[in-house]
Amino acid sequence: MSDTSREEETLGAVHEGADNPAEKDPSDWVTGDEPMTAPQRSYLDTLAREAGEEIPADLTKAEASEQIDRLQTATGRDSA
Repeated sequence: MSDTSREEETLGAVHEGADNPAEKDPSDWVTGDEPMTAPQRSYLDTLAREAGEEIPADLTKAEASEQIDRLQTATGRDSA
């Protein structure tokens, strides 16, 4: 088998039938248990205010992402 006939995997490559890595479940994130980022905190604050909700300020990255998704839908900001 020659090197040119072998399929090589590369970083960033999209294989047919593969899930979009950007759509990975937050509970599967390697850094999901770290504190939410400053941009997440700011956006979550905006969304919570628009929705008239109070959200705990000590969320993890994964929890913040899930709340953002939920509140985007609740406020009509979702892209779907």
